[in-house]
Amino acid sequence: MRSAEVLDCHVLVIGSGGAGVRAAIEASGYGETILVSKTLAGKGGCTTMAEGGYNAVLREEDSCGIHFEDTMKGGAYLNDPELVSILVAEAPQRINDLLAWGAVFDVTDSCDVAQRPFGGQTFPRTCYAGDRTGHEMMMTLIERLASTNVEIENEVTALDLVREGERVVGALCLDGKGEVMVIRADATVLATGGGTQIYDISTNSSSGTGDGFAIGYRAGAELIDMEMVQFHPTGAVYPYDARGRLITEAVRGEGGILRNAAGERFMSRYDPERMELSTRDVVSRAIATEILEGRGTPHGGVFLDVTHLPRQQVEEKLPVMLEQFLKFGVDIREEPMEVAPTAHHVMGGLRITPDAGTTVPGLFACGEVTGGVHGANRLGGNALADTQVFGKRAGESAGRSPRRDSCIDPKAIEAQEERLAAFLDGQVPPSTVIRSLKTAMWEGAGIFRTEAGLNKTLGVISHLSSLRLLARTRENLAECCTAQNMLLSASLVVRGAILRKESRGAHMRKDVVQTWDARNSPYGHTYQSLDRSGIETAVRS
Repeated sequence: MRSAEVLDCHVLVIGSGGAGVRAAIEASGYGETILVSKTLAGKGGCTTMAEGGYNAVLREEDSCGIHFEDTMKGGAYLNDPELVSILVAEAPQRINDLLAWGAVFDVTDSCDVAQRPFGGQTFPRTCYAGDRTGHEMMMTLIERLASTNVEIENEVTALDLVREGERVVGALCLDGKGEVMVIRADATVLATGGGTQIYDISTNSSSGTGDGFAIGYRAGAELIDMEMVQFHPTGAVYPYDARGRLITEAVRGEGGILRNAAGERFMSRYDPERMELSTRDVVSRAIATEILEGRGTPHGGVFLDVTHLPRQQVEEKLPVMLEQFLKFGVDIREEPMEVAPTAHHVMGGLRITPDAGTTVPGLFACGEVTGGVHGANRLGGNALADTQVFGKRAGESAGRSPRRDSCIDPKAIEAQEERLAAFLDGQVPPSTVIRSLKTAMWEGAGIFRTEAGLNKTLGVISHLSSLRLLARTRENLAECCTAQNMLLSASLVVRGAILRKESRGAHMRKDVVQTWDARNSPYGHTYQSLDRSGIETAVRS
């Protein structure tokens, strides 16, 4: 067995997006903190790519009660009410933190933070920095992180969590050269983001591979509602290599109109009251239906039109969208965009307490890797708020953990080395497996689902999981580990979708006839762990 490098800290944070960096900032005040990033801190993940905005109650006309009800209704009442209450109550405080640290958001003529309307919300409460809000937040957080003593380990892949008895005491990681690292910690925070790269068309960066879902599951954590995968209504459909690239909801928030190939403003058929500002699950299904019924555009999408808006409004409020489409040869000031749904966000994840604790002692979680906050469908603008509210809570909770004299079992390191060695003697490149997985998930576990299609997809995942992955060099070992994580995350999504025999939020079962609406569903969370799986009975308040 190779001699692994060993690092010690009080708090280990895995993940360097908005939630992870915020957790590390908070934890640093309690002791030695290490931040592990699969990419480069602040460069990978979805926060920096997020365009639309951050939801917070900042006006007297708005209220936390209204924000709470919008979030619960948008989430098809599958949300954990206590987590939602925390989100809406603390989101204003956390955006004020960002502003105090130097974040620059758009402002009104009276110098108040500007807010725009987003889908499913009864009040314009989405704060924004043009259409690059996440980037502004991430740069602010990275600057703040630089003022702490957090040790950053860039381009290091977390392989698995390590337990001593029932408690997580750190993680085994892989450095850029393919060598195993051991990080001992009194408390560990998972903030690895989402995983919609398991689908053929996704808005996620290449790092959105569901690592945290898989790592947490293997460590014994319980995950909830993994079937709840949000398909963002508007992703680019061409050119081919731009498929799925996010077309921010801010386009519709600024007044963008959806039309089919015949020029009809078709949302009047699906939600005549809210139209384009309906919730994402409704708009996605509407667009998919228009395309499936033959009313789509030549490139297989629908039109998103802002040509009726003043040119100055498009240039000032949607500069990234304008620049992006100009590169495609489309001037959105003069011609419509072509869009279609794209896999975007996983609402399910590790079950957490209000203090961001998981079901495993010593392990905390925050951000998209967790479940319960967004229920069955996330409102646009709530995710960025989630990163800050629960990132802070996770960092503080982990930081307050007692110091322990923990020991990493050498057998755990030996088992990991054996796993890695098997890849060097494998047969199938991980890229081949991933490509097949993405196709299977898009076809069998997408916007519309049936039990037959889900079981077929689960069969494909099982077959792919049995293949011996090949790493040609130690530098390729991380790719094999990522492929395994993607396969496990995909199986959790599909198994959850089979368990939930109803249509709710982002989960649409075409083969189920039901007599209830979301508020009166007999079901609660689906749950999956190494020890058990099933679906809860709804709890009535």
